[in-house]
Amino acid sequence: MQNATLTAVRNATQNAVQKATQNAVRSPVPDAGRQPAHRVVVLALPGVVPYELGIPGKAFGLAFGPGRAPLYEVITCTPDGRPVRTSEDYAIAVEHDASVIATADTLIVAPISDPMSAGDPLPEPFAAALAHLRPGTRLVSICTASFVLAAAGLLDGRPATTHWMHAQRFRELFPRTPLDPDVLYVDDGDVLTSAGAAAGMDLCLHLIRQDHGSEIANRVARLCVVPPWRDGGQAQYIARPVPDASGNDTAGAREWALHQLHQPIQLAQLAARAGMSVRTFSRRFLAETGQTPGQWLTAQRLELARGLLESSDLPVDRVAEQAGFGSASSLRRHLAAAIGVSPAAYRRTFQGRDRGPAGRRPDDAPG
Repeated sequence: MQNATLTAVRNATQNAVQKATQNAVRSPVPDAGRQPAHRVVVLALPGVVPYELGIPGKAFGLAFGPGRAPLYEVITCTPDGRPVRTSEDYAIAVEHDASVIATADTLIVAPISDPMSAGDPLPEPFAAALAHLRPGTRLVSICTASFVLAAAGLLDGRPATTHWMHAQRFRELFPRTPLDPDVLYVDDGDVLTSAGAAAGMDLCLHLIRQDHGSEIANRVARLCVVPPWRDGGQAQYIARPVPDASGNDTAGAREWALHQLHQPIQLAQLAARAGMSVRTFSRRFLAETGQTPGQWLTAQRLELARGLLESSDLPVDRVAEQAGFGSASSLRRHLAAAIGVSPAAYRRTFQGRDRGPAGRRPDDAPG
């Protein structure tokens, strides 16, 4: 019965999308004299969680280009334009209804307080809102909003994530979706999903980094007083024993290491910085970050290398040296293992918009 209901709703939704988008026309951006910013529409459904609802406006609203030109325009809507009750003791009023979804370059669905129960059909307000969706719009869910996308059939056969606490429930309801509950977000091209709460910020920063590079994403992170990149996935937040309340942690050692990435760093050095034995430091480091010191150092060096590849013309061997990999071959090996591309290919991706028609730079030579 559940499968029949979902199938019927999916078919109705797809028909509505096709019909509505045949004549859909993007509405003009208020400042007609400026190149339109990338429009992000955030959909608030009944039972929306206020914290996550506010993340896209905060993150994308702080992304500026040359001359402080806004890179994104963020619009919030409800299915009918009326106020919706939140998961807290108040409602939220907005200025737009779901018709603005037809103008979206990116549609973000904010999470709802109670994921769908077994047998529940696709929420009718979301089915109606989807009728305004344009083909090619980038779809994003934060936390439990992945349940809504999955119920619409939009995650069938596509990798996704959700809050670890709801992972088992998600798998039972949507066996067609390969779920990875251990990561902070999943990027599957035009459909992206994130884990709970603050992971929505991680995903927004990822999108800004993807669209405009690390420099702008890092600036947004600093303004929001959040780390530009978090490592270790959701595993670091799942029911781990709290370290002894001794007043000591590894944060100071990690902060010191971030300023020494260009040099070899030994585990004994980090432990000494924290005033711990190597064994105690390793155990506490894993408890606090979800990674071993070696894994964490490699991740930080990769992040530094990626930033240099995006924002500078340094040759690959110099990037490798400054990031602490020692040689270009070592950087190539680690970058390929992490994201599957070479340094030259990565640089082309993130600097291509600043190049001539050929899209090559002198340091892009093979090898």
